[in-house]
Amino acid sequence: MVRFFHPLLLTLRRAVFLTLLCFLLAREAPPPSDLAAQVSARVGALQFDFIGWTVNALGLKAAQSASAEQNYLRTDQRKQIVLDYFDLLDHSLDLDRQINDIFTDPTQRDPDTAARGLKTQLADTRARMGELSPLAEAILQEQIAAVLADEGFALGGQTVPPVSFHITALPGFLVISPRERIELKTYANLEPGLTADEESALESKMERELNVSALVVPLGGLGTYPTMIYETANLNYVAEVGAHEWAHNYLTLRPLGLNYEGSPELRTMNETTATIIGREIGQRVIERYYPERVPPPTPAPDPRATPTPSPTPDPNAFDFNTEMHETRVRVDELLAAGNVEEAEAYMEARRREFVERGYRLRKLNQAYFAFYGAYNVGPGASGQDPVGPAVRALREQSRSLKEFLDQMSWMTSFGDLQEAVAENK
Repeated sequence: MVRFFHPLLLTLRRAVFLTLLCFLLAREAPPPSDLAAQVSARVGALQFDFIGWTVNALGLKAAQSASAEQNYLRTDQRKQIVLDYFDLLDHSLDLDRQINDIFTDPTQRDPDTAARGLKTQLADTRARMGELSPLAEAILQEQIAAVLADEGFALGGQTVPPVSFHITALPGFLVISPRERIELKTYANLEPGLTADEESALESKMERELNVSALVVPLGGLGTYPTMIYETANLNYVAEVGAHEWAHNYLTLRPLGLNYEGSPELRTMNETTATIIGREIGQRVIERYYPERVPPPTPAPDPRATPTPSPTPDPNAFDFNTEMHETRVRVDELLAAGNVEEAEAYMEARRREFVERGYRLRKLNQAYFAFYGAYNVGPGASGQDPVGPAVRALREQSRSLKEFLDQMSWMTSFGDLQEAVAENK
């Protein structure tokens, strides 16, 4: 179990870590390119206010540490507080959807009156959430930290860096890629809550004025400190993303994290590593503290039963990951041959096919693959990129999660990863 430290000491440790993090980022972050500056200028007032958000979040975390109310609760009380919070969050999101439906209904003559009761319920629910959220977050942080400590990520009983996150509305993420190749060239974080029309207009402006590929994508988490986690009622998802973003903070103090933007390969190494950590730690958190939330396993066949033939796979079945993998491979071929417009026409045709199959892709372009291809934990948007498979191979070769993360954290190139995998064979 994680030891409980004096609240002021925890607050001090977080402040020291944040100061060190800012210092390192200030030293190591590359100067903005001309393209980054041009994108920033066009985003303008839509830029997300990180400073304001961080100051507010640090105040919330300091209050959590100062009260440390969770220290005086029984295990069952802790669990119930977390479950109650997520029930309230689920109810608030449902109310929000109902209100939005009213205001988007063209037959609704007086949406303000029709939604008045729902708005009152939403305000009451949000007020109760506000009372529970600091405590629920503090409990989840300690649960993730306890599992990390069991994996060897504790120093003097405390994980370094401390697990700290805030469930919140996340900024949108504007991805910019060159048209002639797939690469996350630069990006911008946007104020949350933009409509699809506003996102599309911003993308079109970037593409028209800068001759690039642009896409606004949603984020599940963001490795600030405290880290941001998307406001969702899915407890399993929050546990996974909390550990994922902690892994980014861990890497930020080491070469792999410091060189996050050094190359597309290093970014994929970062994201794939954090995804593996998030999935494994998140799963263990749920298994230990919320076993009723563990997804049911696929039942093993009864050896006493009469064998039955396996059904023949349907060759016409549409598998998203397989189809997206094939799309990425073909796009890479077209771009490598210099056929940019043909590649873009092909992606649009494929997007329409995905939509017909029930996958509502608003846009499929170079920026889409530049973003989603970095999360290389299986076939899909990464195409034939060898980086993700190499990261997964090293995890399989590692005796523990800590050994894996420590090996990855000191790498500065894809070559380092290839050497490590070869040495462990």
